[in-house]
Amino acid sequence: MKKISIIVPCFNEKENLPYLNQKLQEVFSNQPKEKYSFRIVFVNDGSADDTLLEIKELRKQFSNIDYLSFSRNFGHQQAIKAGIDCVNADAIITMDADLQHPPKLIPELIKNWEKGYEIVNSKRFDSKNQSFMKKLTSKSFYALLNKLSYVKIEPGTADFRLLDKKVIEQLRNLNEQNLFFRGVIPWLGFSQHTIDYYPDERKYGKTKYTAKKMISLAITGITSFSIKPLRISIFVGLFLSVVAIFYMLYALYIGFFTDKAIEGWTSVIVSVLFIGGLQLLMLGILGEYIGKIFIENKKRPNYIIDQIDISNENQ
Repeated sequence: MKKISIIVPCFNEKENLPYLNQKLQEVFSNQPKEKYSFRIVFVNDGSADDTLLEIKELRKQFSNIDYLSFSRNFGHQQAIKAGIDCVNADAIITMDADLQHPPKLIPELIKNWEKGYEIVNSKRFDSKNQSFMKKLTSKSFYALLNKLSYVKIEPGTADFRLLDKKVIEQLRNLNEQNLFFRGVIPWLGFSQHTIDYYPDERKYGKTKYTAKKMISLAITGITSFSIKPLRISIFVGLFLSVVAIFYMLYALYIGFFTDKAIEGWTSVIVSVLFIGGLQLLMLGILGEYIGKIFIENKKRPNYIIDQIDISNENQ
């Protein structure tokens, strides 16, 4: 019998959990019991509502539910990492608690795993109800990331995937503070396959991925897998230096060999503001990388577990 664990990061998802659990249990009941053993591992990522209490209630009702609870909010990616670190299984499936990752797709993930794929990814098709701005920002994010990164990430790639035990062992060795699984997974290699899906509607609540978090995720993805922004800043700096030299020679020529004085301060102010703003941008890029070095050198844990209840079967 093969053990499969479903890792579900949860942040303020109290209302969604009973419905998600119901859908998952229905999927499990339709799978051959002599072949697979399923467990659900809820990871409470420092929720401010009664998510943890709801998880504990579900734990009392269903013997195949385990949980971890962080001491505070450490982030979605760290919640996935905690589940990977704490669970012993032949395969792990990671999915969100908001029901936009369809549980009915789990049998297809398993089917492709049984074919020999060690990583089975999922790629989201844009929903018809998704706003134009959301679609635009998503496409822009992946286009920019693939342009600047050394790993190629399929547009629409989600954190809804199946990982073989061989892959899980490698992921446990990663202790990066700024985790970005959508980049880590293609970087790992192994035998991979991708299936497409349309996201289900969120049953309750609102998305936790605000514009601010999406920008932060984009910066993390780019700076974690590429130094191209630093190299671009070098070339931009060289280009501006050459332009400045030619402009200086032009100004000297006008001053010494013609009677046409350069009037006003407009060109000077525009030049100073432009170059000054560009310098601040480049310093910001450099600071982002230095900040990552600073955080990594502290070697603090990726997360802190406050409560844990995992059965022996899943350890």
